Amino acid sequence: MKNIVIKLLASMMLFAFAFSANAMASEHEQVAKEMSAHKEETYQAKPFSEMIVGFLKDTGVVAFVNPDPNELSSTGEKMSDFHKGWGRIIMILIVFLLFYLGIAKGFEPLLLLPIAFGGLLANIPVANIAGPHGFLGVIYSMGLANEMFPIIIFMGVGAMTDFGPLLSNPKTALLGGAAQFGIFGTLVGAVALAHYGFVDFTLQQASAISIIGGADGPTSIFIATKLAPELLGAIAVASYSYMAMVPIIQPPIMKALTTEKERKMKMTTLRHVSRLEKLVFPILVLMLAILVLPESTPLIGAFMFGNFLKESGVVERLNDTLQNALINITTIFLGLGVGSKLAADQFLVPDTMFIMVLGIIAFSVGTAAGVLMAKFMNLFPGHKINPLIGSAGVSAVPMAARVSNKVGMEYDRTNMLLMHAMGPNVAGVIGSAVAAGVLISLFQ
Repeated sequence: MKNIVIKLLASMMLFAFAFSANAMASEHEQVAKEMSAHKEETYQAKPFSEMIVGFLKDTGVVAFVNPDPNELSSTGEKMSDFHKGWGRIIMILIVFLLFYLGIAKGFEPLLLLPIAFGGLLANIPVANIAGPHGFLGVIYSMGLANEMFPIIIFMGVGAMTDFGPLLSNPKTALLGGAAQFGIFGTLVGAVALAHYGFVDFTLQQASAISIIGGADGPTSIFIATKLAPELLGAIAVASYSYMAMVPIIQPPIMKALTTEKERKMKMTTLRHVSRLEKLVFPILVLMLAILVLPESTPLIGAFMFGNFLKESGVVERLNDTLQNALINITTIFLGLGVGSKLAADQFLVPDTMFIMVLGIIAFSVGTAAGVLMAKFMNLFPGHKINPLIGSAGVSAVPMAARVSNKVGMEYDRTNMLLMHAMGPNVAGVIGSAVAAGVLISLFQ
């Protein structure tokens, strides 16, 4: 009797399961039919000729010649017909110029090529690659809008930096500080131009533009993202362009402000710097930044972290990753993200020309201030400084130091200034980060 009851219950369960499965299948069939019916309702068959015409309307050629009046920019704003058509064509030509400068002339190709290619993609019509859901827009949001990429770049630069020359001759730090005069001098100039109506820059925009005088690309991007994201493309291109043109811009200024005797002045290494000093220095600088100017600690902290790993000597794998793989990957994303801001509606505006002009003024003033500071320091007793290394006070590491060495060797082949110029050069990196912190704390 018991077995019969068990069999009966099992049969009832199988019947219920089969009925449930059949009901679910019927329900799925009904949903499929409804979806199919819905598709039939939303899509209507078209003649082949009409399909061809629709396809042609979506091509890039038509988008350039006859732009969609309802097309919006990557920021969701309306665009003029000029920016939709000829503006994009002009930007693509500018991108090709950047390709030429990076490939044929060797002007900072590691960053100029990704930036230029990002600019090319940003000016493709219809696709909206730089929009919030385009991959350039996603790259910008994940690493530039939150300042992550510049900070990672600073980690890599720190891992490649040797503070030995600066520590062996600490007074060369004054040259790095003097070069920052170009930043604050240009800020005053930009504000004056805005006051008299020549430009329409706010204090925040003027601050972001002035940092170009430090010739420090990551710092320029960092402060522009915080204070003037709408000018990011122009500021980044100007900053990296002037970094790349250090060998062209700096020598005439250096020669105009020095005599031949000063250019031939030789310098000697004052003392050996111990490993303990190199290990303590990044921590000391970071502590000072925390106590005096916390706004500068994102950049200075990342820079000192990379240097601390290098000088510790016990994490070579991490040090190697920072110097090579991580900084290279980040450079690619950073360049593409910056390039996303080279869309015609953001770049082809009158402000861009003023940014380029103010940027070259800032960079030239910074170079001259470093040279003049070295000449001033030589008026006092003590070890003399070749004024040529003052130009290395800008943050273009190590290009500015190489230029100082090259100009010195033009007048004396035995006059090696490279290591001495690295002192003000790395001081300039710290100085530009501090200047950025000051501007952010004042105007954010």
